[in-house]
Amino acid sequence: MIMIVGSVFVSIALISGTILYWYASRRMVVRERLSKLTVTHTSFEAPTLIAKSTPLSRFLSRFGAVLPQKGRDRSTYEKLLVSAGYRKSGLVVFLGCKVFFSLLFPLLFMTMVTAPTGRIAEPDMLLVTVILAIIGFLLPSIYVQRRSRMRKQLVFQTLPDILDLLTICVEAGMSIDAAMLRACENPQFKGNPLAEEMKISSMESRAGKSRPESLRDMAERTDVDDMRAFITMLIQTERFGTGLSQALRVHSDSLRVRRRQIAEETAAKTAVKMLFPLIFFIFPALLIVMLGPAFIKIGLIFK
Repeated sequence: MIMIVGSVFVSIALISGTILYWYASRRMVVRERLSKLTVTHTSFEAPTLIAKSTPLSRFLSRFGAVLPQKGRDRSTYEKLLVSAGYRKSGLVVFLGCKVFFSLLFPLLFMTMVTAPTGRIAEPDMLLVTVILAIIGFLLPSIYVQRRSRMRKQLVFQTLPDILDLLTICVEAGMSIDAAMLRACENPQFKGNPLAEEMKISSMESRAGKSRPESLRDMAERTDVDDMRAFITMLIQTERFGTGLSQALRVHSDSLRVRRRQIAEETAAKTAVKMLFPLIFFIFPALLIVMLGPAFIKIGLIFK
């Protein structure tokens, strides 16, 4: 009797705890989502146009000054850094990272592997040292290229949503500069690279740069084809005096259609990408499970 009462009590306690935990966690999720959508009256956070110098950046700049900076290589690296979200002034730091890692990896390998074993002059150890130096030299470029791809993808995914907010602000009577600032202040786009670039473009226009020039610079910094098309549309609309809100709405719809087409194309490629794992990993295991007992029985019969 005591065991029955105890089990009933434990069951009721577990069920009650589960229901209370689900209810409390749901309220916490709703409260967190509402806090993200709440607009707080804070001061305008202007993006930093010039990166602050730190002891680490000054240390890496000394290594970067060793490499020669030719015109074509310099412009290529600067374009890569800007598309990744850095400034052109960070080119020397970027080159310093390449030199630093190309020296650090071989030095660690020689200190921890070759020096204790006394195999410094052997050909295979020298080959590994050279490979580590090449990897250290290429590692910063790989990281920046990956960051650039992720940033471009985020800009492409955010552009239709910001265009919707721009359309609403323009239809409410705002100018394009005020609409861009208002859209960027939305908590949904806090820390978004596209919002940061729009803030910088607005600051440049306020500082005296012409609007078409600041918009073209923003398109070059993002390095996204859809962003260039959007900037071209804005410049032509301002030049010819056509309706801005209608142009923004049409451009936003076209971007959403393109994003949906890319998603459908990616989904269509999934079957082809799954073919090789199925052939080399799943089908052999299924054959072993299905035909293994049959082969064992056949072997026992012929014994």
